[in-house]
Amino acid sequence: MAGHIQDRWYKTETDANDKTVKVRTDRYGTGMRYRARYIGPDGTEKSKSFPDGKKRLAEKWLTNTASDMSRGQYIDPRAARITFKSYAEKWLNAHTADVSSQIVTEQRLRLHAFPVLGTRPLDSFRPEHIRGLVSALETNASVSDAYARNIYGDVRAVLSAAVDDGLLPRNPCTAKSVRPPAVERRRVVPWLPAQVRAVRAALPERYRAMVDAGAGCGLRQGEIVGLAGDAIDFEGGILRVIRQVKLIRGKAVFAPPKCGKERDVPLPSSVAEPLRVHMDACKPVEITLPWRKPDGPKVSARLLFTNTASGVVWRSNFNIQEWKRALAVAGLIPDAGEDGKYESAREHGMHALRHFYASVLLDAGENIKAVSQYLGHTDPALTLRVYAHLMPSSQERTRRAIDTVLASPMTDQVSHL
Repeated sequence: MAGHIQDRWYKTETDANDKTVKVRTDRYGTGMRYRARYIGPDGTEKSKSFPDGKKRLAEKWLTNTASDMSRGQYIDPRAARITFKSYAEKWLNAHTADVSSQIVTEQRLRLHAFPVLGTRPLDSFRPEHIRGLVSALETNASVSDAYARNIYGDVRAVLSAAVDDGLLPRNPCTAKSVRPPAVERRRVVPWLPAQVRAVRAALPERYRAMVDAGAGCGLRQGEIVGLAGDAIDFEGGILRVIRQVKLIRGKAVFAPPKCGKERDVPLPSSVAEPLRVHMDACKPVEITLPWRKPDGPKVSARLLFTNTASGVVWRSNFNIQEWKRALAVAGLIPDAGEDGKYESAREHGMHALRHFYASVLLDAGENIKAVSQYLGHTDPALTLRVYAHLMPSSQERTRRAIDTVLASPMTDQVSHL
């Protein structure tokens, strides 16, 4: 049995005859009588109190504790006092993700996970509680499928860390009865070339080459806004994606591309020429911003695309004032209402230019690994999940291959045997 049982109603003393006797303590008859004590894996003493008449229960608790430690299933009693919310906040503060990801994760947990799970002690988590969270997310009309899956992923990550810290025996998210929120995968429908040209023509001249960078090189919006002259090798026909502009707590910062994946993208002449023309008409402007976070070191870059005040292109202002107007002119979304506002158009955001880029490459027969590399995806599997339906069908190739062999007279085939 690990540790020992302390009887707090009695203590041992030595009498005048040098004999050990039990003597009542000041606590006799009040409060919990037995305290089970042991040394935990972290080297500190742990304890739990039991009432009078429950000494055997205290001994059983110590035995079970020793068994859990030997099997690697020991749970620190502190878990009974730590709520999901307090642990998640501590986890967030030590999170190694970049600041913007940390902010987004904190917001998802605060708005959607804490109201359901926040006050629950870690040691009380069961699969049923996660099933309840999933149900709440799926019935919340204001939470999209993909957003619900992200919230679930945040909760799972917090509980995985709690397991690593010895506060949970296992992650309830891994139970067979628990499933992540269902996500309806919508097939990407890429723009037609005429639609790309129409949107480009509807933009103010200083922003038109942004469409060329997105549709012709597959850049993300933040990468387009952060594109500088040092990233373009006109002679070598290469565009280097080395930075993006992000907004963190309302402040613009320079940062590496998503997932820190710098990449070289082929620069077609159909993109290089519009960029040259743009740089002649709108000279690059040196912009100085913090690196990675609002209080980061200042760095400078000569940005190709700036607003009319020669400052950073703010995504929200650009999307509302310029991009949606161009979409409406191109006929992709309705005109603004009487209040001057446009309808939501998530499927027609600047990301649609990346979808167009991927669809053109795949239709031309480019291999999925190269497309994934040019897009800056973490791995080709992600590219396949998003764009597999755009890959040319192999059925016609199969028919031609078989016809080539079987269309010849059988006598020709036999003569070679």
